[in-house]
Amino acid sequence: MTLVIGLTGSIGTGKSTVAKMFKQLGIPVIDADEIARLVVEPGKEAYEKIVETFGEDILQKDRTLDRKKLGAIVFNDEAKRKQLNGIVHPAIRKEMLRQRDKYLQQHVPCVVLDIPLLYESKLEHFVDKVIVVKTSPEVQLERILARDDLSKEEALKRINAQIDVAKKAEWADAVIDNDGTIEETERQLKDILTRWHILTDE
Repeated sequence: MTLVIGLTGSIGTGKSTVAKMFKQLGIPVIDADEIARLVVEPGKEAYEKIVETFGEDILQKDRTLDRKKLGAIVFNDEAKRKQLNGIVHPAIRKEMLRQRDKYLQQHVPCVVLDIPLLYESKLEHFVDKVIVVKTSPEVQLERILARDDLSKEEALKRINAQIDVAKKAEWADAVIDNDGTIEETERQLKDILTRWHILTDE
């Protein structure tokens, strides 16, 4: 039996760090963000639908999507954003499930679905168990400001656009507190995977 783990958190909580740790342990990770880029490449069905819906103006010279232009359109127009999500989200889900099922057929012990908006998109039914990576609000803000070129106001806007990470932690099957060192985070992950019989006691 393959255990399907959903990995999520909030912006700046260090979910990508934990995803890397899974890979280092030899556990396959299916990355929703990576798939989101893949499904809108020229020639893909979602790409064709986006061009059909939003026009050729949103293309760069090499015919790839101009994300900035598209972002500017949908960011200021709720209806258009819904339209775009209606094209992209089903394509992402379809590809994630295709990859997940491929691993299930290979009977790997464990596969991870790395989905930033797992709860926001109500995708818990895609996985058997959920791990939430959380930090304190102060550390979260600090990390976003250090990593992204954003003002404090913009950073807070992005944090508040997602469900509060403390709320996600309440819903999760396991929580990794990522306020400490990399070693402490890794120890928590290994403890969870040992408890779930993916890793044996060292």
